[in-house]
Amino acid sequence: MANKFRLFKRKAHPFCSAVVLAAGLSQRMGEDKLFHLLDGVPVIVRTLMALDRSPYIHEIIVVTRSERIVDVANLCRDYGIAKVTKVLCGGSTRIESSLAGMSEISPKARLAAIHDGARPLVPQKVIEDAVKAARLYKAVAPAIPVKDTVRLAESGVVTETPDRRITMAVQTPQVFDPDLIKGALTHALQNELEVTDDCSAVEALGVQVHLCPGSEENIKLTTPLDFELAEAIINSRRRKMA
Repeated sequence: MANKFRLFKRKAHPFCSAVVLAAGLSQRMGEDKLFHLLDGVPVIVRTLMALDRSPYIHEIIVVTRSERIVDVANLCRDYGIAKVTKVLCGGSTRIESSLAGMSEISPKARLAAIHDGARPLVPQKVIEDAVKAARLYKAVAPAIPVKDTVRLAESGVVTETPDRRITMAVQTPQVFDPDLIKGALTHALQNELEVTDDCSAVEALGVQVHLCPGSEENIKLTTPLDFELAEAIINSRRRKMA
C-alpha cells in the first residue's frame, strides 16, 4: 500500500520543464557573474541545484552563450545535476533565449518554468507555490511587495507616483502553460516588442498573469553588493540548519 501511495504522489505533480536563462553578458558586473563563486560554488551551479532538488521540476534546459556551453555541461557533470537534459545556445535578447529554451522542452511537459540564472537562492517553497498556482491559472509569477515609494519619471521629472500598496516586485521562476508561453514569446519576437520578463509577453496577448508569494531571499545578482547580500543569506541559512 505504501508503494502505491508513493506512486500516486509522484503522478500528482504534472511534468514541469524548467528553462534557465544564462546567456546574459553581465555588463554591470564587469565579469561573467554566473561563473563567479558564491560561497565557493559557481552561481549557475547554485541556481541549477535549487531547481534540481525540487520534486516539482522534472527536467532543466540551460540556455547560455555558445562559448559557455561546454563549461555549463562540465559543471552539471561535476556537481551531479541530473535533471539538466540540454545545454544550448541562446539569442541576443531575452525573448530569443526564452523561446530557444522553450522549443527544446519535453513533449511530456504540462507546465514550463522560466528562471533567471542569476537567482541562485530561490527557496523551494517559491518553486512549489509557483508550479501549483500555474496548474490553476496558466501564467504565474512569484512576487513580493515593494517597500520603497516608487515614482515614474521622464527627464528627471516625476510624472506619476503609483500607490505602493499595489506595487509588487516580480521574480522568477515564472511558470506557464507551454503552448501559451510559446505563443506569447513568438508573438513578442515577431512584433519586436520590448519585454523585461516573460510575463510581459503573456500580458501583451491580453492574458492575465497571477501572482504567488515570492521571497526576499530570491534576489537577482546584478551588482557586487548583491553578492555580499547573497553571502549573508547563505550564512543565515547555515546557522538555522546548525
